[in-house]
Amino acid sequence: MFASIAATAAERATARRGDELIAPADVVMDRAFTLPAPPSQVWPWLTQLGKRRAGWYLPAGLERFLPASKRAAWEIQDRWQHLQVGDTVPDYGGTNETLTLAQIEPPTAIVYTSQRGATSFSWSITLEPTGVGTRVFLRLRMAPVRRRWLAKTAGELIDVLTIAGMATGLRQRLTARSS
Repeated sequence: MFASIAATAAERATARRGDELIAPADVVMDRAFTLPAPPSQVWPWLTQLGKRRAGWYLPAGLERFLPASKRAAWEIQDRWQHLQVGDTVPDYGGTNETLTLAQIEPPTAIVYTSQRGATSFSWSITLEPTGVGTRVFLRLRMAPVRRRWLAKTAGELIDVLTIAGMATGLRQRLTARSS
């Protein structure tokens, strides 16, 4: 049901946009997956991510258990396509949690920052064309992290499940759109 989201050793070693925003990082989580569409078709889906926006693109099989008002969008919406540095995007993790757009380079990179308690983090999404579509890289960098073991166990599990679901949901949406 879920897409593979394993980043290779070379992908983990590659510098990404936004790495300098949290340096040094106490915890780094890298994920990557390939989608069957060029970056120009993947990009609009990524610009509309967020709570009270297009959502986080869970697979259809999981979304059917959510109330209709909580399901992610299945189409590109122009109202969410105009991100600018400094924009805030509602996030999960609490009622008032947000992501702030720190960098944007269409159609290859989006970098968000946020603060959760004493911990700052950056979340970058970068796109690279491949022979069969687009490789999507996601990197989460956090510091300071007091309980690194907790971030590296429970945090990793949550990140894996969230990104695997998003990868599968994006693939379904791209496939449905091209059918």
